[in-house]
Amino acid sequence: MLNQLFEGIFDTTATTISVPEFLLCVTVSLVIGIFLALVYMYKSRYTRSFVVTLAMLPAVVCVVIMMVNGNVGAGVAVAGAFSLVRFRSVPGTAKEIGTIFLAMGAGLVAGMGYLGYAVLFALVLGLFMFLINISGIGQNKKPSQDKTLRIVVPEDLNYTDMFEDIFSEYTTYHEIVSVKTTNLGSLFKLNYNVTLKDLSKEKDFIDALRCRNGNLEISISRQEANVYEL
Repeated sequence: MLNQLFEGIFDTTATTISVPEFLLCVTVSLVIGIFLALVYMYKSRYTRSFVVTLAMLPAVVCVVIMMVNGNVGAGVAVAGAFSLVRFRSVPGTAKEIGTIFLAMGAGLVAGMGYLGYAVLFALVLGLFMFLINISGIGQNKKPSQDKTLRIVVPEDLNYTDMFEDIFSEYTTYHEIVSVKTTNLGSLFKLNYNVTLKDLSKEKDFIDALRCRNGNLEISISRQEANVYEL
């Protein structure tokens, strides 16, 4: 009985897939997709479109594999399906891309007819992802000291080394990212990435900068992670 559970339902001499077999594979794939989407949503930032796509993806891959089952074109179809990850409209994080491959892998197994293995694969990997989300492995639990600093200075101020002593006192790292002219060239907007030594001295850091830039606009904000990096 246990061996029959993990046998392919297409492991026969017939090459035609019956309607009940087709519906069974698609239904199992949809259930797997919904399960993976629910696991991904737990303690993760997500969009509705990504969750809906993740839920449908196993069924789509399943149908593609079923339609080419037993043909030489199966390999081409699989490669083409996986290459779709490259053409997403917005570059995704490593977690999103990994979840997409997980959903496509489950759909591929279901499309080959091994429904037991597909369910087992989704359960094991889904449980692993759930445990990772609960444990918070790799999550920065301390307040981030990485900040984005924006300073406006007059055009006659040599900003190259003007703030070096202040940066040395209050930061462990600083790097100028961009310089932009504004107000018909009478002002410069400087963007820095900085790492503060002590978050409690953020106000003192801003006050020291205000004394140098003539009390013009200064802003400091949380440094956003680069979504293009894995």
